[in-house]
Amino acid sequence: MSDLRFDPTMSDAEGLMWRLEKDPHLSSTFATVTVLDRAPDFDSFRRRIERASVAIPRLRQRVMPAPANLSPPVWVDDPDFDIDMHVRRIACPKPGSLRQVLDIASLFVADPLDRTRPLWQFLVVEGMRGGKAAIVQKMHHTITDGERGVELSLQYLDFERDAPEPPPLAADDQPTAGEPEPVGTDALRDLITGGLRLPIGIAKQVRDLLADPAGIPDASSAAANTMRGIMSQLSDTEQARSPLWTSRSLQRRVEPARAPFRETKDAAKRLGGTLNTAFLTAAADAASTYHVEMGSPVESLRASMAISTRTASSGSNAFSLARFLVPTAEMPIDERFLAIQEAADLAREANKRAGLDTLAAVTSALPTSLITRLARQQAQTIDFATSNVKGSPVPCYVAGAQLLEIYPIGPLGGVAFNLTLMSYLGSLDMALNIDTAAVAEPELLTRCLDRSFKRLAKV
Repeated sequence: MSDLRFDPTMSDAEGLMWRLEKDPHLSSTFATVTVLDRAPDFDSFRRRIERASVAIPRLRQRVMPAPANLSPPVWVDDPDFDIDMHVRRIACPKPGSLRQVLDIASLFVADPLDRTRPLWQFLVVEGMRGGKAAIVQKMHHTITDGERGVELSLQYLDFERDAPEPPPLAADDQPTAGEPEPVGTDALRDLITGGLRLPIGIAKQVRDLLADPAGIPDASSAAANTMRGIMSQLSDTEQARSPLWTSRSLQRRVEPARAPFRETKDAAKRLGGTLNTAFLTAAADAASTYHVEMGSPVESLRASMAISTRTASSGSNAFSLARFLVPTAEMPIDERFLAIQEAADLAREANKRAGLDTLAAVTSALPTSLITRLARQQAQTIDFATSNVKGSPVPCYVAGAQLLEIYPIGPLGGVAFNLTLMSYLGSLDMALNIDTAAVAEPELLTRCLDRSFKRLAKV
């Protein structure tokens, strides 16, 4: 069995992501498009994934919400688990380009996961040009974050092409399937008295303070102490700053981008910063150039970035989100780098006092209709989102095929675009997940990003 730890109950943050998906604009499904040098042995791949679902019981579990959302949802075994509902394959029409695969992936990811089944799927796409193939994986964020997802993939990846297929796990290693027990009076009482992440008294005070925020500064209750840490986030209603990216829709386009790992990291080191700062700088610089070329230059934009909070004892998700202004006026890219590094450092420090878990704990006491409204309001304060996931520095294989490129597709959550990066085999592989109602010229934005990384590598 896997050493990865998965809690039977969702954390507050996971429960929040689950509830927010009542609004399709706030879907937290993420994906990867992996390009392979040839088609994998599909039967072998299917067996590998089925074996992984035995090694990691979470992959055979579905979500059972708590009555009246009195506590976070729990994971229960799916008695009707069927591997063929989760692992499928199709043929890409001629000419079999990456563009076609990404368009297929956009539709695949946009299709909501069946909430009555485990929340993941694989789609093998064969028939790419040059004998290549691709695997599109999509997974709900409540299962895991990107960093943990990379660990999970080790259940079916190899480090050599002809690695022997591992034997099936013993039948008694499989998780016990069955219907969850009905929630009776005793269970409901336990939920009410002990299951809430906030005690009932504090939860009531939270509701009262939210109804009258003016009372927070003078309040001395535990609820008020909790609320002070997050009010700066909930009260941030300043609109996103782009004069172009003002509309939102459910229309998506995924654009691929690549940059050299070593040259980018060396440039960041010369400037006294990190690879992540270089990534943020390139994103901001590309956004700046895009606005200039579209005839609407802008001084600054509001960005968000995912911050890993993982420790040895972390569960399946361990991240938070920080928001900050990035300079997008025309300037040398090294000056932009230094300004963004300072802004990002300040955002990380501020986020320690008002992280996602704290926010989720408070909002767990609120109706779903209210938290989706609050989340949409908060999304309107952000122009674009970023996330950086570490990958493998050595070649990986799956069912006899080598992984060549890996494009991670992050959730939009109501912003104009999400730029997510995964480092793999000396390359920074990126996917721009774009709301086409906001970004009218996706290819232009991609070209701007490519030029920004090239400028950065020359500093």
